[in-house]
Amino acid sequence: MPPKQFSVARSGGPRRGHQQGYFGAAYSAITSKDNRSVVQSVGIFGVAVAFFSSSWSEFILPPL
Repeated sequence: MPPKQFSVARSGGPRRGHQQGYFGAAYSAITSKDNRSVVQSVGIFGVAVAFFSSSWSEFILPPL
């Protein structure tokens, strides 16, 4: 019988990064500190478009 071979885990070898899915990568990109100003600007723009396209925008018109 051949001798049994045991595999030993290496502790100093190259490691692979954790591969994320599409939604995980998108969430990481959105919540990154590097992208905070861009995400904030897009959010404010979206809120402004929603406000001006609603009936609430009539409150900022001057009285006639």
